[in-house]
Formats: sequence, structure tokens, C-alpha cells
Amino acid sequence: MIVLPALSVRHPYAWAIVRGFKPVENRDRATSFRGDFFIHAGKTEEKESVRDVLELISGLTGIDATTHAADYRNEAVRGAVVGKGKIADCVADHGSVWFSGTFGFIIENATPIAPVPCRGPFGFFRPPPLTSWQKYPDR
Repeated sequence: MIVLPALSVRHPYAWAIVRGFKPVENRDRATSFRGDFFIHAGKTEEKESVRDVLELISGLTGIDATTHAADYRNEAVRGAVVGKGKIADCVADHGSVWFSGTFGFIIENATPIAPVPCRGPFGFFRPPPLTSWQKYPDR
């Protein structure tokens, strides 16, 4: 059994990560952490970024932004652990259209999970005491 750390990310970015659209999370600080982690959606939504993110995803997928907007509104739970992924690397430069930070955490195998409400500070944190939702076999 593994107890994983969680990384808190604001929406719409948390949603874009767990849906597999956003493979890099921008941060001001580097991390030496590599491995599986939980994706926590913070309570704050960057409302001014939602439209741009949905349009970017639309351009990448060829699917109308309206379809993605409906999915986002139905799936973007706030203040909860919403997914699981793997941080494969931390880079200072990346060719992805999503890279815009000082550092980028390269995320692989992101997948949504049933939301589990919990508080979390922005950045890495240890989720609340071990519960069944934290029990995952090694990949």
C-alpha cells in the first residue's frame, strides 16, 4: 500500500490535468519529487482563465469549446482530491503550449478519481489520515 502526496492545483488547470489535456503544471519552485501523486483541486477557480483554457483544449482536440465547457462545468469539483497522476520530471523549459512557468512538473498517466473533499494548501501536502481512497497498488 502507498500513501501518496497531493498537489493542489486551481481550476481550470486541475480539470485539464486529470482529463489528460495538460501534461505540465507550472510552478515558481522546482521539485525533486518523482512518482505517483494525488491531484487536489483547490477551492479557488481562476475564472479569468477558464475560457482561454477551454479554447486551447478545443484547438488541441478539434472538439468545440462548448462541449468542453459543459464537461468542465459538470466535472470541476472544488476543494477535493480529484485525480491521480505521476510526476515524471521537473524542467526549466518545455515545448508544450501549456508551459509558461519558471519550472514545469511533467505529469504522466493523469486520471480522474471520484472526488474526495479535503482542504489543501497550494502546492504539495499530505492528505488527511489514510482512508480507502488512498490505497493503490504500485503501478
